[in-house]
Amino acid sequence: MSEVTKKPTHYRLVSTFKAIGPYLRENQSDEERFLFDCLSVCVNDKKSPEEREFWGWWLELVKKEDGFEARYHKGRYDSKGEWVTEKLPKKSVQEVGRTQEVFHEKLVKATSEQFGLEVVLHQESAEFV
Repeated sequence: MSEVTKKPTHYRLVSTFKAIGPYLRENQSDEERFLFDCLSVCVNDKKSPEEREFWGWWLELVKKEDGFEARYHKGRYDSKGEWVTEKLPKKSVQEVGRTQEVFHEKLVKATSEQFGLEVVLHQESAEFV
């Protein structure tokens, strides 16, 4: 069976997404929705590790009939371990954007090559990638 014609079972999708890097939040994902995130820039590295917050992005990847819809968000990962939609400081914009772009390219390539599926940006996410 060719790689592109493999049926995208949940197990195969999870394996493919894990291979992209340390972005998948498997315990917060299910059969129809996958959650990814990236802690790109530390807000204050003088705080103890358990109190640190980060600027970054998160993605809700929703299964559709012929692929996925990507809903990106940017903001702050707070000390409670929750994402808060918040405008990024200017000094963090470039790095957060870079990590998101690198991830998105890997995601599109993996889903296309492994399963022949397309990743489409949600209309509100077009400005993020």
